[in-house]
Amino acid sequence: LEDAFACNFNVLIAGTPKVLGVRQILEEWTAWRTGSVRRRVYFVMKKKQDKLHLLKGLKRILLDIDKAIQIIRETEEEAEVIPNLMIGFGIDQIQAEYVAEIKLRNINKEYILKRVNETAALQDEIADLEDTLNSPRRLKQILVDELTEAARKYGEPRRTSIVYSHEIETYVEEAQVEDYSVHVFLSREGYFKKITPASLRMAADQKYKDGDGLSQTFETTNGAEIMFFTDRCQVYKTRLSEFEDTKASALGDYLPAKLSMDSGENVIYAVLPGPDYAGALLFFFANGKAARVDLTAYKTTSNRRKLMGAYSDKAPLACIRRLDADCELAVYSTEPRALIFHTALLAPKTTRTTQGVAVMTLKPKYQLETVKALEDTPITNQSRYRVRSLPAAGALLREEDSEERQMDLLD
Repeated sequence: LEDAFACNFNVLIAGTPKVLGVRQILEEWTAWRTGSVRRRVYFVMKKKQDKLHLLKGLKRILLDIDKAIQIIRETEEEAEVIPNLMIGFGIDQIQAEYVAEIKLRNINKEYILKRVNETAALQDEIADLEDTLNSPRRLKQILVDELTEAARKYGEPRRTSIVYSHEIETYVEEAQVEDYSVHVFLSREGYFKKITPASLRMAADQKYKDGDGLSQTFETTNGAEIMFFTDRCQVYKTRLSEFEDTKASALGDYLPAKLSMDSGENVIYAVLPGPDYAGALLFFFANGKAARVDLTAYKTTSNRRKLMGAYSDKAPLACIRRLDADCELAVYSTEPRALIFHTALLAPKTTRTTQGVAVMTLKPKYQLETVKALEDTPITNQSRYRVRSLPAAGALLREEDSEERQMDLLD
C-alpha cells in the first residue's frame, strides 16, 4: 500500500512549542546539531589555548631554571611563592601556579624542553580549530562525517525495499479460467485448434486446407501456457484459454492473425513449457551447429506476449526439438549422411541467441536437413553412425537405413 499525505508535528524549538513540517524539522535539527558541533570545537580550542598559555610561562622558566628553584626555596611563606614567581619571570598568576605545582624531579631542562616543544603543534591545532569555527562548510562536513560513521557502526539493512515509480507494474486481475482437459492441434500452415476430449470422440478426423496437414499435437489443459516459435527468430507466448473450443471439422484459428504477427511471419514450432519451465529446447541449424537452451530462458515476470531473439539468426534454422531428458538423436544431412549422438554432449545455455556448437561437419554444398529421435528412425546398424564426441562427419546413409527403403518395404 502507498499513500501521500501532509503532516505537521508539535515540537519544542529553544523551549518554545512550534508546529513544523518534516522539512522544517530537518532544518531545525541541522541547525541545532551544527551549533552543538560548534560548541564542542570551541571547547576543544579553548582547552588547547589554555595549555598553550601555560607552556609559554614554562618557556620563560627555561631561561633560568636555577632562579625558579631559588625563588621557591628561599620564599619563607607559601602564599608568597606565586607572587614572587610572577615578579621574577614576568608571568601571570595561572602560569605561576602551574610552575609551582611541578614536581621537584621535573624541574630540569629535559622535562621543560619536552613540554615547550609541544608549543608549535598546539599553535597549528588552534589555528585549524579557529578556521573550522569560521567555516560553516567545515562544520557541516564534521556533521556529515559523524552521521556516516554512526550509520557504519550502528546501521542495519533496510527492512523494506524502495520501489520507484518506473518499477511499478500495473496489476490486472485475471479472470478465473476454467481448467479442463483439451487436445490441441497445430497445422503446417499455422492453423491451431483446441478440442475437448468429448468433442474429439464424436469426430476424430481433422479438417485441413488443401496441401496442409498436422504438424504437432498435444494433450494438456485449458489453463496451460503455450509458446509459438516463428521463422523470424521470435516467440509468441499465450494461454490456451484465449482460444475458443472448436471441432475437428473446423480449420481453427490462423495464428499469424490471432497473435498479430509481423507480415509474412509463420509458425514453425509450438511448446508447452509447463508451470516450472523444466527441460530445454534444441535448435539445429543448417550449418551443422546445435544450441541447447534451457526453457527457463523464456520465462518472464510480466505478461509479455512477444519475445524477440528467440534463437540465433546467424544461420538458417533446420529444426527445433523439445528435450525433457537426455537421449540419443539421429542427425541427417542432404549428402546424405547421418550421425547418432547423445544429447548429454550438448552443454545447456541460458542465452537464447547462442550460436551453439558444431555437431555435424559438412562439405561446402551440403546442409543439415533434419533431426529425429533414434527410436523413430529406421536405422538398423546404429553403431555405424554413433559418435562419442562432437563435431563429427557421420557416415554415408545406407539404403537399408534410409526412410525411402522403409517406405518401399511398406508398399
